[in-house]
Amino acid sequence: MEIFLMVLVLLILIGISNVVNHFLPVIPVPLIQIALGVAMTYVPGMHHIPLDPELFLLLFIAPLLFNDGKMTPRDELWQLRSSILLLALGLVFATVLLAGPFIHWMIPAIPLSAAFALAAILSPTDAVAVGSLSGRVKLPGKIMRLLEGEALMNDASGLVAFNFAIAATVTGYFSLPKAIGSFIAIAIGGIVVGALLGFMAIGLRLRLRRLGMEDVTLHMLIIILTPFIIYWVAEEFHVSGILAVVAAGVTHAIERDRMTRGSARLHIVSASTWPVILFCLNGLVFILLGLEIPGVISEVWKDPAYNNGQVIGYVLIITAVLILLRFVWVWAANRHFRSALLTALSGVRGALTLAAAFSIPMTLADNSPFPERSLILCICSGVILLTLVIASVLLPILTREAKADPEELAENERNARIRVLEAGLNAVREEMNDKNSQEGMRLISSYTRRLQMAKLKNKAEMGNALKEAVDIRLEALKAEQQIAEKWVREERISPKLADKFLSSISKVEMLLTTKHKWTKLLVFGWEALQRLLRKSKKKAKKIDISHPQWGVYRELKLEAIRAAIRQVKSLETTDNKDTIQAILADYRGLELQLQSGSYRNPAADQMSAERREIELKAIQAERNEIQIMFENGEISRTLANNLRLDVNYHEGHLFETQTVHDEEGEH
Repeated sequence: MEIFLMVLVLLILIGISNVVNHFLPVIPVPLIQIALGVAMTYVPGMHHIPLDPELFLLLFIAPLLFNDGKMTPRDELWQLRSSILLLALGLVFATVLLAGPFIHWMIPAIPLSAAFALAAILSPTDAVAVGSLSGRVKLPGKIMRLLEGEALMNDASGLVAFNFAIAATVTGYFSLPKAIGSFIAIAIGGIVVGALLGFMAIGLRLRLRRLGMEDVTLHMLIIILTPFIIYWVAEEFHVSGILAVVAAGVTHAIERDRMTRGSARLHIVSASTWPVILFCLNGLVFILLGLEIPGVISEVWKDPAYNNGQVIGYVLIITAVLILLRFVWVWAANRHFRSALLTALSGVRGALTLAAAFSIPMTLADNSPFPERSLILCICSGVILLTLVIASVLLPILTREAKADPEELAENERNARIRVLEAGLNAVREEMNDKNSQEGMRLISSYTRRLQMAKLKNKAEMGNALKEAVDIRLEALKAEQQIAEKWVREERISPKLADKFLSSISKVEMLLTTKHKWTKLLVFGWEALQRLLRKSKKKAKKIDISHPQWGVYRELKLEAIRAAIRQVKSLETTDNKDTIQAILADYRGLELQLQSGSYRNPAADQMSAERREIELKAIQAERNEIQIMFENGEISRTLANNLRLDVNYHEGHLFETQTVHDEEGEH
């Protein structure tokens, strides 16, 4: 029960951290979560949670790195491969070889081998901490990709160097050739094991699908379990579990790129499920970090053997050395001062550093205490906090851009709205089947029109697009009219029925060619007057499914629609592609209605359950896309909120329409 209450409290704290961040956006969420974790240690009745390094890496770091491997663009990482390797391997070992002796010189009580170990666990940046910066700091895309690629790989090199340094401290023995060979075997072995197991997991899911098991819940469960199993198996084989889950994430990204329609539904569920899991795991990492830091620092702080001011100085100096080494390393590679400075300040250390520090044994081989273990833990905690604060304070200042050009802001907003609508449109297409195809076509038509309007930049473009659409529709109407005239010549339809068909075309043509609003009002007013007059007389038979000649009229309409579609396609160019697609969607939706035998007036049509279900899924896909753009730092919080308001309005209108139809049905 105590464990359950602790987990419940931690999850509540994660929610509180986001509420606090909403009102204090200047403070990054990780710092708020660390502060909440620290605060919880002073709450009476809260039990200390011992940090098991192996369990911590398995439960938290493995799934987070697996997701990073899935989401990080492979093409961009491959282009930056040289720079990533220079940071993930070269800088890690350079930090160990340079910072290690410096730490031993500054703190002689820490043996050289232990100083190497401390430098090793302080050298890798933390993928979770780096990811927390992306939503708030507008780093250049190339630097952000470089940091992400570095964080995916440098954990393995840092931990291998750390383990050998600890082994040298404990046993007093160290072999450089053995260390190099072991590192190569551990790294390559981790990548191979991860890739093989990743493809095996994909193969298992494909096999289940071939057997007819399309249960999205089962497939989602397999995906969630994949990083935990792969990390555990890799560690059992004594290779890098971290590189294994990264490699497995990359293999799953390849599968996602080759996704078929069946697995597209899984992608929608995954896009909704993974953000919740990652949100909780990220939050738990920093809150647990906050829970551990007070105990680590207080042990040294209360010990009279240590001068507290001197310990603070150690933290400040070591942090400065790490940042300086990082700056010089990057500057020497590209000779760009600003990019080197941003990359240096972005080298945030995180929970992985503290988890590794906790794995330091209590005693040496001769059962004597490990030298200055408490001080090493305290320095690690201080460097983690300091690098996170420095990045949170300085990076927003250094990356702050001049007041954005209004045209650029408008362009960004337009692109964001297009992405949101495209996400909804893709969701509709993925959810369509034989049962709901008619409703799906209507929604596709609606989304296509909305996309067409969203892609227009100004009123001039809107006017040109409108004229272009009118011209194309008029050509389509001519094609319909020619079919009707052909049927009359061939005596396939009575002149009276043909007149009704041609009359409907003429009304549409009149509305399309009318340029003045008052003329349009007269047209609609005249039709309204005609309807009123017809009500006072015996109702004429409408051309619908109840009409005795409906079958003939339906065949005429279908042939006319197909002729219009051919005509519209023949007018397609590179410039009018969006307009053509919108018009074709309208015609195909109408064709589908006629073919299914359920032709109704769209304006008076009640919303079906199928339509409502598809549209709700499309709305959820829009929300997911907004969240992804915000988390990736592609849009601001203000724009994200505005986009969410639009989606909420759309959803509200959907429910309002359904409620009205339900009430009309009751009456």
